[in-house]
Amino acid sequence: MTRVELTGLQSSIKLSSGHSIPRLGLGVYQAEEGRETENAVLWALQAGYRHIDTATIYGNETSVGNAIRKSGVPRNEIFVTTKLTEDDQGYETTLAACTLSLKKLGLDYIDLYLIHSPLCGSELRLQSWKAMEKLQADGKVKSIGVSNYGVHHLKELLDDPDVTIRPAVNQIEVHPWLTRTDIVSFCKENNIAVESYSPLVQAHKLQDPTLNKIASTHSKTPAQVLIRWNLQRGNIVIPKSSKKERIIENADVFGFELSEEEVEELAALNENYVTEWDPTVAP
Repeated sequence: MTRVELTGLQSSIKLSSGHSIPRLGLGVYQAEEGRETENAVLWALQAGYRHIDTATIYGNETSVGNAIRKSGVPRNEIFVTTKLTEDDQGYETTLAACTLSLKKLGLDYIDLYLIHSPLCGSELRLQSWKAMEKLQADGKVKSIGVSNYGVHHLKELLDDPDVTIRPAVNQIEVHPWLTRTDIVSFCKENNIAVESYSPLVQAHKLQDPTLNKIASTHSKTPAQVLIRWNLQRGNIVIPKSSKKERIIENADVFGFELSEEEVEELAALNENYVTEWDPTVAP
């Protein structure tokens, strides 16, 4: 396993677009618009996070933008991701959706814009991607990528002669019970960064004895071990929480290191366990 340099919350990885993304971020999936989302983002930024991940379908882009302005942290120090929902896929609708997201966020540009899933079929996926390329060329977004794409979806993009910009990121569910070896390997071979959502398995596996044994060894929580596991495997990680103490705890993962044996022991737990949905298998 290649050693990943993890020096703290400012640890980042350079994307194929040339822009850098912090390796650890805050996800705001299921956080309600208003105070819940604003507080979560403010607490994260106060704790040193510089990467916030939202999506159109989450319905909380406005609150994310409000929190960023209230934080006092310079805009150019914060990496903001949002996503194109299935309902907006298509060329013109993608352009309009991005404009609306920028308005809701109150930002001049989005750092990373992702196609949220491949569920709309090949024609709309490719139309959306051409619009994403234009958005990057126009400076409305710095980097473009995809989410929930399987290998065949990625090949569809990479093999299309009309595609001029490769996806910088593929955001997928990854954790020890869902290692996604095929997708992760393909992404690494093609210089596509892997971003892990649901790294804590939505708390479904926090009582696992192997996980707890390793956590006890390092005097860390199971959640911290799961985040560290993903980081050490070279993935970008976006644990979600709206609780201040959890947000702070999730960032405290840079003062210890899992052994290579521990990383592999956790990976051996793989059982292709999906917490909610699996669009990577869509046609």
